[in-house]
Amino acid sequence: MKRLPPLLATAGLIATTLSQLAVPQASAAPSTPEYMNQKPSWHRCSADKPATYECAALKVPLDYKRPQGPTIDLAISRVKSENPAKRHGVLLLNPGGPGASGLYRPMRMSTEMPKDVRDRYDLIGFDPRGVGASSPVTCGLNQTETGIGGAYRPERFASDVAWARSVADKCREKAGDVLPYITTRNTARDLDVIRAALGERKISYLGYSYGTYLGAVYSQMFPQRTDRFVLDSGVDPHRIWRGMYQVWATSSGPAFERWTHWAAERSAEYGLGATPEAVSGTFWALVARADREPIDYFGQKVTGDEIRDPGVFYSPVEASIITRSLKAAAERTPLPADAGVPDVKRLIAGSGVAAGSDADTEAAPAPGSGPARAAAPGDNATAVYWSVVCGDTENWPRDPAQYARDAVQDKVKYPLYGDFSSNIKPCAFWQPPLEAATPMTQRARVLTVQNEWDPMTPLSSGQGLHRALKGSRMVLAKGGQGHGVYLSDPTSCANDLVDTYLTTGRLPARDVTCQSPPRDQDPQGSPAP
Repeated sequence: MKRLPPLLATAGLIATTLSQLAVPQASAAPSTPEYMNQKPSWHRCSADKPATYECAALKVPLDYKRPQGPTIDLAISRVKSENPAKRHGVLLLNPGGPGASGLYRPMRMSTEMPKDVRDRYDLIGFDPRGVGASSPVTCGLNQTETGIGGAYRPERFASDVAWARSVADKCREKAGDVLPYITTRNTARDLDVIRAALGERKISYLGYSYGTYLGAVYSQMFPQRTDRFVLDSGVDPHRIWRGMYQVWATSSGPAFERWTHWAAERSAEYGLGATPEAVSGTFWALVARADREPIDYFGQKVTGDEIRDPGVFYSPVEASIITRSLKAAAERTPLPADAGVPDVKRLIAGSGVAAGSDADTEAAPAPGSGPARAAAPGDNATAVYWSVVCGDTENWPRDPAQYARDAVQDKVKYPLYGDFSSNIKPCAFWQPPLEAATPMTQRARVLTVQNEWDPMTPLSSGQGLHRALKGSRMVLAKGGQGHGVYLSDPTSCANDLVDTYLTTGRLPARDVTCQSPPRDQDPQGSPAP
């Protein structure tokens, strides 16, 4: 999953044997003809957007086992293909999350996709259940209660437990009748309602980050309705969801080691050490210094825990800029004249795993005619995030002491982030899930796409998704950096391969590893506030 709230974590998150129990296939698609036969009433989304960008709303049951019970709204959008002769069908789009709005996604993707791909599809966006314009949920959390938790410290573990319990209690009190149904399996069922409402026999799909897990679940629940699926920056289904936190810790070591070699080769430029060992020593000395007393960086107080954000090290350039700047601030020495003064906290927050927003950069208009609907509650993304992460699986310890033990052990094994990833979360106090996690037993001829150096869904996670989906093919962008591949990096070697699949429906004959161009130029420093 860039902070979680007020944005979200995205992203990202070892399933136990229980999560692999067979789920009866009949539960995937309960008989809900009153929902499957809906016809969307399309209209222009807003006067300040092109007329080609249309919105509508559908009704779906809160609980698919009780189709006659309460309903919720599902906001959808589209940009139609402009070439009916080449049109193949619909392409549903999901930017990630959980908790991210995807309603604006067709507008964005319609300008970024090559015309030959665009001609094939009506692009369909949607706000997943509980998100944005789709009957948004709230836990009534204030700003200090949002987040995904911090580093384990024995002296403050009691307050960490209190935070986790408070979030779970508030969510149960405020929306306990709704949140148990805000899950990936129910969202997959919603996708099938969208499919039926659009009059399509099958859907194609492009999902990023959390959207890869949603797409994988759909492919297992509705294999006969799965067409061309691209799953970009993969969540490992066998790691949902605590294991996805922990993969950030296990994957941070190789990224950190790669950075120390990179920075040592450029010691004349960054001054962090002439050997990898020296660079590592510089970094950990800064952490120890900031642990004793936060570093005063142009009025910002930067702690050792903030410096340890592992997402930074997947970009050697940014890691070197941040470390050089903090070193200068700690030593009260000037930076080189041409170095600029980067906003270190922004760079740390924008790079990291503790967060990554997958949301679209522009808020989408709410569907429906008349006055604009009220904005979603401030904690909406957070409420949905915990609903999914806690409600998808039973793989969460219930004993707070287990989190403390795991954090202590993982801090030793993975000093950069182990104590963060294994520390307590609200899921310890969440109500048990209503369904088991989705077993990955159906063959799925889908395309998975992965950057080698992705901080939020690391390579091992993407490989886990590929292994779980028998029949899938994987495109690995060797040297690729950042979260998101297809169209996220215009120079990625994976783009043409995805274009070919979306255009023709033909998977590569075998897995493909291509070489992306290097990205080792310094980004422009931004002024510190």
